[in-house]
Order: sequence, then structure tokens, then C-alpha cells
Amino acid sequence: MVRRALLAMVIVVCALGLFISTEVGAGLRAGIMPLLADLRGRLSAIVRAPEIARGLSQPRTAVEDGRTVVRLSDPERARIGLVTATLPARAHRRELTAYGSVLELARVTELTNSYAGAVAALQTVRARAEVSASAARRAKGLGAAVVATAQIETAEGTLLSDQAAVTAAESQVRTLAATAQQEWGPVLGRAIIERGQLVTRLIERADFLMQVTLPPNEHLGAPPQDAYAEVPPQSDRVGLRLVSPATRTDPRIQGQSFFYRVAGESGLLPGMSVMAFLPAERAATGILVPEDAVVHGEGGTWVYRGMGGGTYVRHPVRPDAPMSADAFVVEDLPDGSEIVLAGGQALLSEEMKSRIRVVGDDDD
Repeated sequence: MVRRALLAMVIVVCALGLFISTEVGAGLRAGIMPLLADLRGRLSAIVRAPEIARGLSQPRTAVEDGRTVVRLSDPERARIGLVTATLPARAHRRELTAYGSVLELARVTELTNSYAGAVAALQTVRARAEVSASAARRAKGLGAAVVATAQIETAEGTLLSDQAAVTAAESQVRTLAATAQQEWGPVLGRAIIERGQLVTRLIERADFLMQVTLPPNEHLGAPPQDAYAEVPPQSDRVGLRLVSPATRTDPRIQGQSFFYRVAGESGLLPGMSVMAFLPAERAATGILVPEDAVVHGEGGTWVYRGMGGGTYVRHPVRPDAPMSADAFVVEDLPDGSEIVLAGGQALLSEEMKSRIRVVGDDDD
């Protein structure tokens, strides 16, 4: 549009110049000359406008070695809140991504109460059996001369019945103890039997029990004592504390599984499924880039690094990049790289705006 407007003004000026040079236009020369001077001045201003604009504001982006470089002055960096840090490349303990499910513990409560009831019943029948045994001994001691034979036989029968009740009650206690061990493992099973602090906190909802399951292609020799889970919707991290290896896997995932406990005030509730992170035994070497420093655009994940002189370029972060301490381990960045920790989104916006301007200029 600008080019067409300039071309039209040039044609008008040339036509007027030719007209006043003829005999017919000689009489109008005096009146038209001021108009021509004004048009020449306007045309000159339009032609020089890009040069003036370039002198007032240098472009913030340029293409160097096939990549887009964003260049910002000190005031511009301060205005967008750009924060950078020089980070070393070192070994970081990897985190494995797992899947956590907060379990409903009605079964734990049921087993705990059933076991306590069975123990109480056993104590009752044992006491009754002791009384029966004493009565039977006393009847035998007195003999048939004092106590009728029928009474002696009745006392002995009551003793046998009470002893059988004791045997049944003991069997019930052993069955419930074995069930608790089979369903929840030795640690939780023992806590159910003893009504320990672990199971008491779970029943009172001071803690929740989470089953954490690894993907089928991952394996840990020993489960880590501490792990983490993300609480929706903000994905805040909360700590998990190991209880024991799980007695069953999650049927949806079919991987190695563990029981962890999480604080009741964490924001998690029974029935929730969340992402969990377990420290692995192996390490990855690279620069640790916080998740907040990563930007997303053009179908990829990126981090900006400083190149010196106030210039910044995008660097890709692999979709399968190792994680450590809630950060990406970027393995292909050189040691001592200057990483943009805050303000990366503003750099990406500036880069995208430069491409829009280029397309607009081409349309003109």
C-alpha cells in the first residue's frame, strides 16, 4: 500500500511539472508552484521516514547462522523482568515419572476393627474356659459321693465346649492376621494387628495411603524412602514417605508398585490419580533448567540462552529430557551457559512479532 501511494504521488508531481512547462500552463505556473513545493516536501518526508525510523529504533531480532536472535537493551531487559543465571553442567540424580492413586481405606478400617473384635472374643472365651476348667476340677475332686455323676459330666462337657470355642476364636484371630498381611503386606499388616500409629493416622485421615506404580519399562532395585506427587490443579509438589512395597500392582499400568503415605492436608483425596516422581539410581549429566524457565511454542519446548551482548536464542528441550528435582536436565547445553530463568515468554513473543512484521512487509 505504501509503495502504491508513493508511485501515485510521483506521477502527479511529474504530470503537473510537464503541464506548467507548456504554453497553456504558463499562466498557472505562479499558482501551482507553491503546491508543487508542498508535494515535493511531503514526498521527501515519506521517502525518508524508514531511514528516520531505523535511526530511532533498531530492530530487536535478526537471523544469524540460520537461527533467530533476539537483541535487547538494558532498559528493555529491565522492563520485561528478564532474569538469567550462568549454570554448570553436572551429574543429577534422575527422577522416574510414575502414576499415583490415593486409596480408599475402608478395608483397612474393617480389618482393624474385625481383628480387635476377634481378639476381644478370644479373651472372653478363654476366661469362660478357665472358669469351666476350675468347675470341672472341683467336681472331680469332690467325687461321686458328694456331687452327682450327671453334674460332673455336665461340668466336663462345658469345659470341652469352652475349649473348642477358644480354638475357634484363636483360628479367627490367626485368619484375620494372615488376611491383613496378604492384602497389605508385612508393614501395614502388622500395624493393623497392633493398631499402631501408622494405621491409626490412616483411619483418622491424618495421612492418606497412595499406591505409586512405575511404567512397565522402569524398575527400581530398592524403593526410595522419599518421593513426590503433584497436586492438581496447580501441580504443586507434596512429599511422600515410603510405607512398603505394594502387595499388588495397578492393573491399568502393570508395573512395579509401592505404598507411600501423604499428609492429609496435602490437598489429595481418596480416589484421585496423580503424577508421582521417584528418585532413580542412575544420573544424567547436563544443565538443570527449572520448569518455570521453559517456554512452549511452535509445537516444541524451549529454553532461551544468552549469547553475550544482550542477545538470546532459543534452544530445544527434548520431550523425553531427563527430570531431576522438578527440573529438566538439558544434556546438550555447554557448561556455563547463561540460561534465561524469567522473561522467556517475552522473548518468544518478540521473536513471533518479528515474523509477523516480515510477513506484513512482504504483503506490501
